[in-house]
Amino acid sequence: MLPEARRATPEAMHVAMVAPPWFEVPPVGYGGIESVVADLVDRLVERGHEVTLIGAGRHLTRASRFIAGFEEPPSQRLGTPIPEVLQAAATAEALRELHVDLVHDNTLAGPLLACGRDVPTVVTVHGPATGELGTYYSRLGRAVNLVAISDSQRRLNPRLNWIGTVHNATNVARFPFQARKDDYVLWLGRFNPDKGAHLAITAARTAGLRLVLAGKCIEAEERAYFTRHVEPDLGPGVEYVGEADVELKRELLAHARALVFPIQWEEPFGMVMIEAMACGTPVVATRRGSVPEVVVHAKTGLVVDTVDDLPAALGSVADIDPAACRRHVEERFDLDVMAAGYECLYQRLLAKALPQRDRATVQAQDGTRFTPTTRHSERRPVA
Repeated sequence: MLPEARRATPEAMHVAMVAPPWFEVPPVGYGGIESVVADLVDRLVERGHEVTLIGAGRHLTRASRFIAGFEEPPSQRLGTPIPEVLQAAATAEALRELHVDLVHDNTLAGPLLACGRDVPTVVTVHGPATGELGTYYSRLGRAVNLVAISDSQRRLNPRLNWIGTVHNATNVARFPFQARKDDYVLWLGRFNPDKGAHLAITAARTAGLRLVLAGKCIEAEERAYFTRHVEPDLGPGVEYVGEADVELKRELLAHARALVFPIQWEEPFGMVMIEAMACGTPVVATRRGSVPEVVVHAKTGLVVDTVDDLPAALGSVADIDPAACRRHVEERFDLDVMAAGYECLYQRLLAKALPQRDRATVQAQDGTRFTPTTRHSERRPVA
């Protein structure tokens, strides 16, 4: 894992940041990757770097240049291959005209075009790194430099070309802190079996607590799961409010007694956990994936070993101090922590790309300053 962030003053870099095409950056509602990308872009700009963002829809960030692969994000086609491929093609076309120091790609198809570039490509692995996706990243070899979003994700496939771990982060100041909570628990996410909305219903009813569900239900598999496993149990004590936009999500998170996070897979991160804790809301979660890295058991939430333990945890979570939840996110998962982590990785890669005699000083993990002799304005366009 990277060291704790410090306020760095590195030499300015020009980064091409590539976002998936599915939602605007930042998104109006669902879109965890797009939200992280938007915050990273803005914070890198604030820290003195030049950022060209390649995304979809409107120009909504502080990036100095925005290139839209799609005028309207193809959200209804999420899960189909062509929009990803078209976004990769738009990225390749744009990079031929740009002079950048580094490409940071957050898409699936885009890294396929990294071979032959004369600048490094960083790829954040936002999803699983095992199975077919693990095979894909393995076959990319050393053409791309992979960044994990949790140590647990990295441990599941340690043979990949990982260059570091940088936890996702959020702008804590945007989330309202609420010390006094209402009587409901909240489930927030995407409707599929791995996210466990049906388990949240069972746990809340067993604990005698009201449950509010808010989530994405766009893709065919999500609708089928919702119809079969969630909708029949809606009624007294279990309310579905639809897909929450940013404003509603923050209101729900701030007032909830707890966020219930009964995941049934090795979740690489889980943005909703840090968003809840930023509001002073503890997390009750199953011990899978990144959960033990994100939630401090008995301090910012309760981490349980089985779903059978969820009702008792929901019943006792009121003992968690909301202020401790907020402080934890401020210290570990605020934007400067993430931005400094990526700066460190960018600088190390740029230093390796320079001839040995040009490596004057290198911002490595000891925090020393990186001073390249080749400025981005002098670099050749990316192939």
